[in-house]
Amino acid sequence: MLKEFREFAVKGNVVDLAIGVIIGAAFGKIVESLVGDMIMPVFGAITGGLDFSNYFVPLAKSITADSLSEARKQGAVLAWGNFVTIIINFTIVAFALFFVVKGINRLKKKEDEKPAPKTPPRQEALLEEIRDLLKTK
Repeated sequence: MLKEFREFAVKGNVVDLAIGVIIGAAFGKIVESLVGDMIMPVFGAITGGLDFSNYFVPLAKSITADSLSEARKQGAVLAWGNFVTIIINFTIVAFALFFVVKGINRLKKKEDEKPAPKTPPRQEALLEEIRDLLKTK
């Protein structure tokens, strides 16, 4: 049974999947930092520091708080601002990933393209034909 488990665990597909998950998690942190530390501050500066995350609609009359976290402690709220913020973050992450993948694909395409063999000049082609004809005689 231990032998079977070892064979399963070291199969190429399982190891490849594990490596993909680990690299994906690390890449996710990179993208999260790119958006949170590089793009969102610029976006905030452009919009004047606009932040939707504390906008909500109280669903109970007993809610008197001004911040979302305090309002949630007091009762049920419809946190539409948090939802809008998450959608904006998702859109920015999606665009960032799009450009990263586009750049990677461009690099791969350049690597995959091999220069086509140059066709010899007409004189050389004729000389090769003459050589081949002389060999056959």
